[in-house]
Amino acid sequence: MQRIASVLSTNGYEVELVGRQRKHSIPLDLMPFKQKRLNCIFDKGKLFYLEYNLRLFWYLIFTKAAVYGAIDLDTILPCSIVAKFKQSKLVFDAHEYFTEVPELTGRKFSRYIWQAVANICIPLVDKAYTVAPQLAILFSKQYGIKFETILNVPPYNPPINENINLQNLPVIFYQGALNEGRGLPELIRAMTQINGTLRIVGEGDLSELLRLLVKDLKLQNKVQFLGFIKPIDLSLFTSEATIACNLLEPKGLSYQYSLANKFFDYMHAGIPQLCADFIEYRQINEQFEVAVLCNCHTEEIANKINNLLVNKKLYNLLKHNCAKAARVYNLQQEEKKIIQIYQSLFS
Repeated sequence: MQRIASVLSTNGYEVELVGRQRKHSIPLDLMPFKQKRLNCIFDKGKLFYLEYNLRLFWYLIFTKAAVYGAIDLDTILPCSIVAKFKQSKLVFDAHEYFTEVPELTGRKFSRYIWQAVANICIPLVDKAYTVAPQLAILFSKQYGIKFETILNVPPYNPPINENINLQNLPVIFYQGALNEGRGLPELIRAMTQINGTLRIVGEGDLSELLRLLVKDLKLQNKVQFLGFIKPIDLSLFTSEATIACNLLEPKGLSYQYSLANKFFDYMHAGIPQLCADFIEYRQINEQFEVAVLCNCHTEEIANKINNLLVNKKLYNLLKHNCAKAARVYNLQQEEKKIIQIYQSLFS
């Protein structure tokens, strides 16, 4: 979201990015666009979504804009109502297959509600885009409107992590939400078989359980929880890694169609990674081998990390390919598509 807002604001658009204030939110950095956080009483669950949608609607109804942009289904309803009421343009940015996330597995009523919201609101949007090509095809068929693809990629800069000494104690790295289906319990258990340190950046629903698991396995000296880190500072931590992880369980179609920003962040940092063997990652890896594809099982994770640590030829090949792939998958390339989408709203 920050990347797209930055692109638009540096190309002549006045942008305001609206989110929510949480108990452990880190302070906002100075950006070339306006930023607003809404305070909510509830932090999660049905009451949170109801409260946030009401607060967002109330804020937007008094905010003048030519375009209202909804990020995922949890913001599209108030954006749709306000945009239609004010006869403004409506853009939908789908970061994931929201109705197929693991959190909705087995929750038929919640899934029914979100699908109903999607069926009503998405056909009303003026422009829509998502983060992965296969997801764009799926959404276009499902909702009868064209979805563009805007990859969630960083700007291109030469990799800053050129010379990793595999003789040093290796650093295994994960960034992102600590949520179900991300392979984090399996990765932590794999550290019992790996001579190295695991650094975890982020927080989420499993934060407490993962810390308890580390304690139970007596891995306090091998697993570090770094909590939330500002995006502007994250690249430094990523660059210190030896191997990065983007593991996912096949829980719901959302994960199976994913193309996470961390995949590209690792690529741009020149860090070989263990990555989920799903369609989007597989297709990019066939073009530029930047990752070792891996299923979400403790033994397989441990074996593939250990092999990558001793196989210098493979490790250096992946690093070299990261540099080549970063020249193709970067924000400078996606910026052209972003500007074209928003310019087309007024042509």
